[in-house]
Amino acid sequence: MSIGFNENLVNEIKSRCNIVDVIGRHVSLKKTGSNYKGVCPFHNEKTPSFVVSESKQIFTCFGCGATGDVIAFVERYYNLDFQEAIEKLAGEYGIEIKNYSQREDRNKNELYEINREAAAFFYRNFKNKYNRAYSYMKKRGLSDEILVKFGIGYADSKWDSLYKYFINKGIKAELLLELGLISYSKGKYFDKYRDRVMFPIINTRGKVIGFGGRAIGDSIPKYLNSPESPIFYKKNNLYGLNLTRQEISKEKFAVLVEGYMDVISLYQNGIRNVSASLGTALTDNQAIMLKRYTDNIVLSYDSDDAGQAATLRGLDILHKTGCKVKALNISDGKDPDEFIKKNGKDEYLKLIQKALSFVDYKISILKNKYDINTTEGSVIFLQETAKILQRLSPIEADIYIKKIAKETKISEGAIRLEIYGNNNTEKDNLNQNIIIYNKHKKQEKNIQSTKKINLLEKNFIKLMLTKSSYIPRIIPYEDIFSGKVTSKIYQIILSIYNEDEEIDIKKVEDSLEPEENEMLKEILDNIYLADKEEDVFLDCVASIENKKIAQREKQIIKILSVLDEEDNKKLDDNGNEYSIEDLMKEFMEIQSQKNDRRNRRV
Repeated sequence: MSIGFNENLVNEIKSRCNIVDVIGRHVSLKKTGSNYKGVCPFHNEKTPSFVVSESKQIFTCFGCGATGDVIAFVERYYNLDFQEAIEKLAGEYGIEIKNYSQREDRNKNELYEINREAAAFFYRNFKNKYNRAYSYMKKRGLSDEILVKFGIGYADSKWDSLYKYFINKGIKAELLLELGLISYSKGKYFDKYRDRVMFPIINTRGKVIGFGGRAIGDSIPKYLNSPESPIFYKKNNLYGLNLTRQEISKEKFAVLVEGYMDVISLYQNGIRNVSASLGTALTDNQAIMLKRYTDNIVLSYDSDDAGQAATLRGLDILHKTGCKVKALNISDGKDPDEFIKKNGKDEYLKLIQKALSFVDYKISILKNKYDINTTEGSVIFLQETAKILQRLSPIEADIYIKKIAKETKISEGAIRLEIYGNNNTEKDNLNQNIIIYNKHKKQEKNIQSTKKINLLEKNFIKLMLTKSSYIPRIIPYEDIFSGKVTSKIYQIILSIYNEDEEIDIKKVEDSLEPEENEMLKEILDNIYLADKEEDVFLDCVASIENKKIAQREKQIIKILSVLDEEDNKKLDDNGNEYSIEDLMKEFMEIQSQKNDRRNRRV
């Protein structure tokens, strides 16, 4: 849907951009009857199920369900939003865009544009190839194609190159300071990044939100990252996800690494379902963001002490978020970049196959830390292991108790005593308390969510996300979206609605805060339509109409209760004229309608 765009512009782009030509640049298409057929670029398949209709100017994959027009293809293929796809196609076909975006705050739009210009400035420096950054990256074994793909740049060693560039373009120094592109000291402005390889950080909407700068020499710090700004929050973004999220969805798992170079190196070597946190420990928000694309995460951090500590923190955060998380142990080389360059993709995939589960990894760390061949080491190991197993369900704990007893030659009874206490009653009480607590928390969460979203709103949202054809039919009843969150979800759905496409749920999720996404997840997980969408829709509409009738019935009774028979004509709260006779007639009609409905249900 062309929210924020001139409809004529969208139509012009669709008419001038032949979908067969655009898709044909990326997918090998073969003419089959009146259509074209090829292998889908959005999921792994051997038998072509991707069909392009030149007459209808749409594509459809009968394997994964992807469908849409030429704009939708560019959005999906390049990981762009609607605005960026329009800009890309318009630029390629020489179509001038005027007033092309009304959706974003002007100040933010200006900051995004400055960052984009800075990325282009750094890229031009790097593209020269006669600079320290290019030499450094080539020595690291990276190809020109990959360097271009990730938009790698170079901040030269001068003190004010970028500053002068923007000042000459009329950009205020205050904005550059806000984005962390320059610094100020002793009455002078100067570039923050000097003699560094520049990694632009791009969000899932294709916007440059910040930078990471890697020192080429011995400068400190080794990595210098953008500060937080109105368009950059480290805790809400992951490096490389703009390029890799489709691969993550296709492979059904994500490899999470620590640094920029790890992402780029793995990507070049064929591991493309990869991402990294941004110079900080993994955050809850980053875990939630990653979970939108997959529940299965493999942590592949450095093998040093700091990497192990980061892995343990990451395991806890991802496990808490509900992910099935494993930890990969790199045996040859300090980090993923070193390992894959030395051993290749196949060996790295073997490591992934051997990755340890959440509990197994934690226990393996304890085994390496304490010598279980000694009495003292065994005691400490058992005490620390018990703390881990106390957090598991009784079934999970029982499996690990037997496994540890066999490996350590410590009796199951001793391990159980350490975990649960001195008698079975305590164990039973503990397990019962855990079950009751979890049940209570689940009920409490459900009650809170139910208070915030009524069933009608849930059903309508689920219907729109299941079949977009219900959206125009629901618009006349949009007044039911009374809550702040449901209203926001509804407006987001409207903003991305296109009558020829289903709603991309991930786009909705990307526009919501974590708490709001929890509510959306509850709707998606707990509202079951059971292939009876039309029945649910009609029931919802009937419920709304019944509510309106009930309200009118109460209103009539209230009016009649205060009227005298002499009051032949009166005006209601809306200025409508009525009489006792009219009201009684309307009241009888309402009763008749209610009886008809009761009879239909019997």
